[in-house]
Amino acid sequence: MNWNIPNILTVARLLAAPGVAVMFLYFHRPWADWFALTLFVGAAITDWFDGYLARLWKQESKFGAMLDPIADKAMVVIALMVLTGYNGMNPWLILPATIILFREVFVGGLREFLGSKAGLLKVTRLAKWKTTAQMVAIAVLFLGTGLEYLNILALEGLTPEQHIAAVAAGEAEAIRTCGNMDCASYANLVGIGLLWLAALLTIMTGLEYFAKSLPFLRDET
Repeated sequence: MNWNIPNILTVARLLAAPGVAVMFLYFHRPWADWFALTLFVGAAITDWFDGYLARLWKQESKFGAMLDPIADKAMVVIALMVLTGYNGMNPWLILPATIILFREVFVGGLREFLGSKAGLLKVTRLAKWKTTAQMVAIAVLFLGTGLEYLNILALEGLTPEQHIAAVAAGEAEAIRTCGNMDCASYANLVGIGLLWLAALLTIMTGLEYFAKSLPFLRDET
């Protein structure tokens, strides 16, 4: 294996995947949310740079081609696990997350069964859009969890009416608003919407991959 910059970025992205969960182990919220968001976004950016630099510098390698999708899947799976836990097992979040996880397990098992033939099934543009949609959705959802925790701190057990009075008296922090709703609700709504879009793209790419693999799954007669 060559330790060139593209491969180093890919390895760093793989190591960042469990780091997202570790942030909630070593830091209090909302700092854990902000650190997890920063780490996830930084790792997601490397997903574009490692492939771009590998092609630009002609440093594409089998190691990078193998590790790149693993790093992407590890990031998405671990982040979704953390988000579903901190969003109170919201069914609107759990269902698209389940679809995404099911597809990754199914395709991973299919690739393992195909062995060396799996390399013949190239990554499509739709699959790249799927990965992008997943990462953008997860980043927005991490933003939502952080803002929601700030809302909880601002309320500190007060009713909405008591909180309004406390804010007017300068005794409490105002909840951040984005238009007609608080920013946390807006971020969560947008994030869940993007995750459903990602789930739809995930289904489409899974079916596409399965259809391409059918010729290799037929029994010889």
